Amino acid sequence: MRWDDLFDDLEGQLERELHAEANDLRLQEERTRLEKLSLRTRLSNVVRSAGPGGTLQLRIVLVSGETLSVRPTTLGRDWLAADRPGTANGRVQCVIPLSAVAGVVLSAEQSLASLAVESESTGKLIERVGFPFVLRDLCRRRRFVELDTRGGVLAGTIDRVARDHLDLAVHPLGTLRRAPEILHYRLVPFWQIHVVRLC
Repeated sequence: MRWDDLFDDLEGQLERELHAEANDLRLQEERTRLEKLSLRTRLSNVVRSAGPGGTLQLRIVLVSGETLSVRPTTLGRDWLAADRPGTANGRVQCVIPLSAVAGVVLSAEQSLASLAVESESTGKLIERVGFPFVLRDLCRRRRFVELDTRGGVLAGTIDRVARDHLDLAVHPLGTLRRAPEILHYRLVPFWQIHVVRLC
C-alpha cells in the first residue's frame, strides 16, 4: 500500500514538472515572438483588426510633439498613408514616415490587437514600397506638397528625389511651379520630414 502511494506521489511530481517545463517553454517562445515585433507589424495588426472598410482612427504622436488624429489608408514598408479628418475641406491626405513616429495612442482593444500573431503576408507589393519611392511618385506627378520638418513647414513641388534627400521648389499654395513663382530651392534630408501633406 505504501509503495502505491509513493509511486502515485512520484507520478504527480513528474506530471507537475512536465507541465511547468511546457509552460516555461511557451512563455519563452512568446517572449521571443514579442521581441521580434516591429512598430510596423503592430500598426499593421491594428489596421487589420478594424476589418475591410472599417473606420479606424489612430492618434499618432510625432517626434516634434504634435499629435495627429488619422484614418490609416495604406501601410508601406516604412511609412503610413492616412486621411486627416476634420479639416476645413473635409480631409487631407498625408504620408508619415515611421521614423517620425514618437508614439501611437491605442485603446485597450487596439493594444491587444497589435500583439496578434503576425499573419501570412498578404503579398501586396505596396507593403514592400519604401518612403523614397512614395516621394519619387509625388515628384513624377508634380503634386504640390507641404512638408512638416524639424525646421518648420515647407511648401512647394518636389523636383528630384535622391538617395537620402529631396529637392523642393518652394512656391506658394495655389501657384504653379513656374520660375517666376519659385521663391527658392531647398534640399531636405528624409530624416527631417515628419509629415508630407498632399494639397
